[in-house]
Amino acid sequence: MNIAVIGTGYVGLVTGTCLAETGNNVTCVDIDTHKVEKMRNGIIPIYEPHLDTLFERNIKQGRLHFTTSLSDAVEKAKIVFLALPTPPGEDGSADLSYVLGVAEQLGAIIGDYKVIVDKSTVPVGTAEKVYAAVLKNSKTEFDVVSNPEFLREGFAVDDFLKPDRVVIGTSSERARKLMEELYKPYVRQGNPIIFMDEKSAELTKYAANAFLATKITFMNEIANLCEKLGADVDMVRIGIGSDSRIGKRFLFPGIGYGGSCFPKDVKALAHSAGEVSQEMKILDAVMEVNESQKTVIVPKVKNYFGGDLAGKKIAIWGLAFKPDTDDIREAPALYIIDELIKAGAKIDAYDPEAMDNVSRLLGSKIHYALDEYAVLEGADALVICTEWSLFRTPDFDRMASLMKNKVIFDGRNLYSLDQPKEHGFYYASIGREVVQTK
Repeated sequence: MNIAVIGTGYVGLVTGTCLAETGNNVTCVDIDTHKVEKMRNGIIPIYEPHLDTLFERNIKQGRLHFTTSLSDAVEKAKIVFLALPTPPGEDGSADLSYVLGVAEQLGAIIGDYKVIVDKSTVPVGTAEKVYAAVLKNSKTEFDVVSNPEFLREGFAVDDFLKPDRVVIGTSSERARKLMEELYKPYVRQGNPIIFMDEKSAELTKYAANAFLATKITFMNEIANLCEKLGADVDMVRIGIGSDSRIGKRFLFPGIGYGGSCFPKDVKALAHSAGEVSQEMKILDAVMEVNESQKTVIVPKVKNYFGGDLAGKKIAIWGLAFKPDTDDIREAPALYIIDELIKAGAKIDAYDPEAMDNVSRLLGSKIHYALDEYAVLEGADALVICTEWSLFRTPDFDRMASLMKNKVIFDGRNLYSLDQPKEHGFYYASIGREVVQTK
């Protein structure tokens, strides 16, 4: 099947590449000429595990193409995916200007029946707005479908190729048949393609992310309570996670959620509710708690040093909002770094993938190390912000030999309490007792 994907950001590039992997002929469109030229030459603009292999293979085999011409991409396509940015406004609402702008252009371009798919995360009612925008200039039949993505950064390729479910919102039988044909290769093991109306599909995406954000935030509140009561959050997590009604996932406490989805989607859902005078008390609390959780580790650092961080060298492990991505949007590390710099600390940081992105944002405000051990030289303390695998089994003896003080503040609870204790470290984590060796 001939497919056009408009937008080559994270969602668009994963979608286009994975659709090509099952034999479709996919053309991806972007207005950035330099970016398109790099992709034509096999240079992938984002870091996502396993995506590079599929990307290179499908370019080589002639199924994945890139262009700046919207008309060239759309001309032969049966299905057109809109994978355009919907950045949040100051009030939390999603900006649909990119989506609706392209929709108007499509109306003047399409010469035969197309299925136009909203792949971007968009507010309820967007399918109707896209339909109206296309209709302004359209001279042929078309349908607009809502097909929200459920891609986890770091696992996006597996999530697309082997989805838990595919949600498709459409009231058109013609569009339904095409979408079912397109997605059948991805659900051969029996996971469902769930058809529903467009508004329900749009709300499903926001509801899923809001629920997961709520689950994370609830566990962070429990972790903070554990510290005050002297309980161990790991034991509490295991205890409640064993209940099949609750489940084990998204119960790991830490320094809050970040990234491109949860923060934006929770705000957008709350804003959409406000537009129809529906108060969302739980979501308001989730956003408030998460905002404070991002820097919950900073007071621990300050207290250890008696409130004086002037001139202290703080090493940072991890800058991305989560492991296996270079995405730093709403990354807790950035908030922590900002607070530590305000307090007079000097920051040395290391991340396997995200340092270029942070460098473009922070420049010379912090120092960037070559590896996870180089960043520790002369450090007064280490703060762990991202749970990359290479941080999980470090050489504690080597760490001790490099650091000025054997002090770790772990925002991701990477270690059992016995590990740092055995090597003489002061170790403060989230929701657990502090290992005191000072």
